[in-house]
Amino acid sequence: MKRLSTADAGFEAAFIALLAEARETAESVDAVVAAIIADIRARGDAALCEYTARFDRMEVAPASLRITAAEIDAAVAAIPAELNAALDLAAERIEKFHRAQLPQDLRLEDVPGITLGMRWTPLDAVGIYVPGGKAAYPSSVLMNAIPARAAGVSRIAMCVPTPGGVLNPLVLAAARRAGVTEIYRVGGAQAVAALAWGTASIAPVDRIVGPGNAYVAEAKRQVFGRVGIDSIAGPSEVVIIADASNDPRHVAVDLLAQAEHDEAAQSILITDSPDFATAVAAAVARELPTLPRAAIAGASWRDHGAIIIVRDFAEAAALADRLAPEHLQLMVPEPEALFARIRHAGAAFLGRFCPEAIGDYVAGPNHVLPTGRSARFASGLSVYDFLKRTTWVAQDQAGMARIGAAAVALAEAEGLHAHGRSVALRLT
Repeated sequence: MKRLSTADAGFEAAFIALLAEARETAESVDAVVAAIIADIRARGDAALCEYTARFDRMEVAPASLRITAAEIDAAVAAIPAELNAALDLAAERIEKFHRAQLPQDLRLEDVPGITLGMRWTPLDAVGIYVPGGKAAYPSSVLMNAIPARAAGVSRIAMCVPTPGGVLNPLVLAAARRAGVTEIYRVGGAQAVAALAWGTASIAPVDRIVGPGNAYVAEAKRQVFGRVGIDSIAGPSEVVIIADASNDPRHVAVDLLAQAEHDEAAQSILITDSPDFATAVAAAVARELPTLPRAAIAGASWRDHGAIIIVRDFAEAAALADRLAPEHLQLMVPEPEALFARIRHAGAAFLGRFCPEAIGDYVAGPNHVLPTGRSARFASGLSVYDFLKRTTWVAQDQAGMARIGAAAVALAEAEGLHAHGRSVALRLT
């Protein structure tokens, strides 16, 4: 864990090094992924079944790629009542928040004879990728599927690998709760290729969303343009700004909650109290051995964790903007006032009783967020990712008379004379 202080002479260089730290995987998989995509395009279901047998240790025929309604029913029935209730609560809150985001169409009578507008329409089909095996996250199913459903997407196809043929009941229950019934037992780059290009069994989609490993991320990168994607997500991260009035253990566990995602995750504490910084570091050392994922969290904290001591929270806000974190926790007496000074964060959590983990599950806003400082220019998943805008213009002869001559002048200046003539003919 790195400990920095803005009072130190070498702080700026150390902070720049922290910003430049590479946490993404160094594994180069582009050639392998390109070959898989080409194979799926060429051989369709046959290739898809072969890759499923090779990577997921499961023989499957094209007719069995889709998970049946009976299998989903059995999975839902196997879920304890308290987990079903938790899924329901999460789904209700996520749906309520995302339905509130739905935009209104625009209609503007510019001048007499000219009306301008913009219309929002949902995508026709969306593909959701869900990790399988040990990395099974029903919360991600809800976060990806519910905004698409709220936007009005009529077809949602989900791909989830089932290593060894094992179905994760919570993932299927979450899909059922989110209204997804088209689910395929395939994963990896081959699933992304099938969603993008289509096979005999899986119809192509218009956009692919959802997290995955390096192969899935590279496949999404390579099919972008053929279809839309949400983002190429990197390792998770949190920045916590906290003063000494907090319980050091609370902050320590919040830092470790992010660190336990994977070894490349990053947890950063910014505080104005050196003593509190020391207390939090000690609390992390005490909590870490008690975690089932202690090895993962420990590697993350050791290699990428940091505590930054600032003179005041004006400095803290400026540093947070430079970090542009995926998650930002503000554990200070007046969190909204501090939040007003910070522009760049994927999602913010205000107050000492609002840890980032609440946002992962039941708060309501989406937990699919920009990583790797991309919050400087990107936003989290929302209904807007499943909608598109179409602008329109209605114009009569009087409207043409008002603005047509300017269009002719600009077209001719650009050397596009047919453009100019198209307008000029209507001016006479």
